[in-house]
Amino acid sequence: MPGPEELSRDELIVVVRRQAGQITAQAGQISQLMEANEALMGRLARLEHLLSRNSGNSSNPPSKDDDPGKPAPPERNKRGRGGPKRSRGKQPGAPGTHLAWTENPDDRRDRFPEGRCDCGDDLGGARDLGVVDRYQQHEIPQVNVKVTQYDQHRVECGCGKVHTAARPAGARSGPVGYGPNLAAFAVYLMVVQFIPAHRVVALLESLTGTAPSVGFVHGMINRAAGLLTETHRRIRALITLAYAVCCDETHCGSAPRPPRWARRRPSDTCWSPAPSSTPTTCSATGPSPRSQPPSWPTCPGR
Repeated sequence: MPGPEELSRDELIVVVRRQAGQITAQAGQISQLMEANEALMGRLARLEHLLSRNSGNSSNPPSKDDDPGKPAPPERNKRGRGGPKRSRGKQPGAPGTHLAWTENPDDRRDRFPEGRCDCGDDLGGARDLGVVDRYQQHEIPQVNVKVTQYDQHRVECGCGKVHTAARPAGARSGPVGYGPNLAAFAVYLMVVQFIPAHRVVALLESLTGTAPSVGFVHGMINRAAGLLTETHRRIRALITLAYAVCCDETHCGSAPRPPRWARRRPSDTCWSPAPSSTPTTCSATGPSPRSQPPSWPTCPGR
């Protein structure tokens, strides 16, 4: 092919037009290749993301970490913050606890070998050589309900006046009732351990053999609160006189599960305001805050 300087003007025009068509066609091909390249890059990114998912950075189970083509998950630090690994057990400087030996146990029991010796003699008549081993066992007694009947007598004084013995402290009206220890234990489980009333009944039945009704157990909270009225007033007064009071409404449902027709009614909840400036804490039990919030002491100056 002759060089450009050898071509005439008309021939140069034909060559330029032909090159312009080739450039236009190549530009279209380049655009199509760029679009295909972007699509392939997106697919590659999605595949890399799927392959990078493991039990450590996603909800995939650990059994999927060994699938073909997946890299092994990086080893995680158990402490989670890149700190040095610590050994198991008690750490240096931490207060230790152990089951200490008691010098004055509640009970002592001597144990001697029983049965017969190889010679045929009974070991019950063998000579005692002294204690060679000591062992202390910390155990709780088996809890069973103990039914005690109180017979209140009526006596007549020499002057003719008649006196009748009163029932024991905490006794309710009626021929049968629960004692203060069982009632206090039920209130402790509901108020301190946040155990629902129906589970408290199941626990009492499992441990002691008695099964009070769910309504009776739940009613013990109000009876216990009535015994602490004066104490509650003093705590409220201390919080009112405090310089700074921090209150927090923490709801904890303690009522039995209502029937289906009463699900939308407010259930009993417990507010636990925790003052931060004094060690005094005031708690209250009442209906849901949507229906009737409790009235707390107002801070001075507010």
